[in-house]
Amino acid sequence: MSDTDIDLSDRNSFAFWTPVGVRYSDQDELGHINNCSYAAYVEAGRIAFLGGLLDRDIHPGIDFILAKLSIDYLREGHFPGDMKVGSRILKLGNKSMTTGYGLFLNGECKATSECVNIYFRPETRETIVIPPDIRTQLEADPTQASRAAGAGKANR
Repeated sequence: MSDTDIDLSDRNSFAFWTPVGVRYSDQDELGHINNCSYAAYVEAGRIAFLGGLLDRDIHPGIDFILAKLSIDYLREGHFPGDMKVGSRILKLGNKSMTTGYGLFLNGECKATSECVNIYFRPETRETIVIPPDIRTQLEADPTQASRAAGAGKANR
C-alpha cells in the first residue's frame, strides 16, 4: 500500500468522516481558526477512525501510540461551522500505520494531515507487530468504507 497517488485535499479520497464543531474559541486574534485547533480536529478524526479497529476481546492489551503528526495548512477557516474530517490509511509498516486526513469546512479543504501510529502494549511499553487480522482488514479496505456506513458517511 503506497500513499504516493492519494490526494488528501480531494473529498473522494475518503469514505470515513467525522464532523467536529468549530468553536468561537478556536479562532485566534487574526479571526481565523488557530493552527492548534486543526491538531484537535485531526485528533477527533483519528480517534473515531482508529477507535473501531481494535476489539478488546480479540486484541487484549493492545493500543496505539502517536509517533508523528504533520499538518499542511491550505486555506483560512472561520467560525462557525462543522469541520468534516476525512480519514484513511495511507501506508502500513511492520509495527506502524500512516493515516491521512482531509479537513473540510463549507465544502473547501482547509488543511491536510498525516499521522503515524505505532501498535504497542501499554503494560510493557513495547511496540508490537500489527495483528494479522487488522493488517488484512486495512489492506483490503484502506478507506474503511465498510465501517463508514455507521460512523459518519452521511456527514460528507
